[in-house]
Amino acid sequence: MRRLSRRAVVLAVTALLLGGCGFGGDHPDGGQRTPSAQISHSGKAAAQGGRRTAAPRGTRRAAAPDRPWNAHPASVVALGDSITRGFDACHPLSDCPQVSWATGSRTSVDSVSARLGVSGRWNLARSGAHVADLRAQVRAATAHHPAMVTVLIGANDACAADVGAMTPVADFRASFAGALSSLHRALPATQVLVASIPDLERLWSVGRSNVIGREVWKLGLCPAMLDDPTSDSAAARDRRDAVRDRVIAYNSVLGQVCSQYARCRYDGGAVFRYPFTTGDLSAWDWFHPNERGQGRLARLLGAIALSPA
Repeated sequence: MRRLSRRAVVLAVTALLLGGCGFGGDHPDGGQRTPSAQISHSGKAAAQGGRRTAAPRGTRRAAAPDRPWNAHPASVVALGDSITRGFDACHPLSDCPQVSWATGSRTSVDSVSARLGVSGRWNLARSGAHVADLRAQVRAATAHHPAMVTVLIGANDACAADVGAMTPVADFRASFAGALSSLHRALPATQVLVASIPDLERLWSVGRSNVIGREVWKLGLCPAMLDDPTSDSAAARDRRDAVRDRVIAYNSVLGQVCSQYARCRYDGGAVFRYPFTTGDLSAWDWFHPNERGQGRLARLLGAIALSPA
C-alpha cells in the first residue's frame, strides 16, 4: 500500500488529538456494516484460487503432479509492499520490518521466518510497490539465493486514484507471471509462498468508524476504496464493489500463476478471508496491519508454510 505525506498526516493527527480525539482500537466492530458486495460462486473460486470439480463418472483422474515442499528452508526473502514492510505498525509513516509477518524478529509476531527456524532472512519488500515492481525485487532476491521467497503484493494496484486507474487484470497477470518466471529461471529450486491480497472493503468497513482514520484517509490513502468513507450512496457502493471485484480477480491470477510451478504455494485466499478487526489495524491510519495484525498474518501463512503437503 502507498505512503502518505509525513507532514500532512502528522498535522492531521495532531489537529484531531488537540480537538479531543483519542486513539481507539479496542472497541468491538460488531454493528458495523459488512461489505456490501457478496462473493458469487465464481468470485469465491477466484478469491480462494479456484476449487476442483468432480471428474465425470467413468473417467480416470490424472495423477497429481509432484509438488515438493521443504517445511524447514534454510533462508527466506520477503517481497511485496508496505504490508510486508510493517508500514505504520510501530510508528507513523515509517516501515517497521521487525514486526513483518514474513521476516520480523519480534517474538510477539512470531513471523513465518521465525516459525520455520531459518538461519537467513531478508525483507526486500518496498512500501508503495505495485505488481509491476515485483520483477526488480526478484532480481534483488536472487543475490541472496534464498531457499524460500514470500510474496504479498497487489493492494496498490487496486488502491488507485479511482476505479478507472486500477491496474488491468491482464497487465497484473503479465507482471506477476513475468516475475515468477524470472525467479524460476534464476533459482529453479527456490520455493515460493504467495499470499492473497486482503479484502480492502473489509478494511474500509472496520476502519471507517474511527474519526482519525477517516481524516487520514482524506490525504490520499487508497482513494478508490476509501474516498467518501461514510457515504452509502449507490455510486459509492458501486465503486467499492468494483475495487473488491478487482482484488478478487487479482487473487485468482495469483493462484493460477502459482499453480504452474511445482514449488509454489498459494494461500487459497486465507488472507483475503481473514476478518480483520479494529484491534488488528494501525492506530495511525486504520488501514495497515498493526503489530497484532502482522501476527495474525504470520499465523495464517506460517501454518501453510509449515504444512508438509
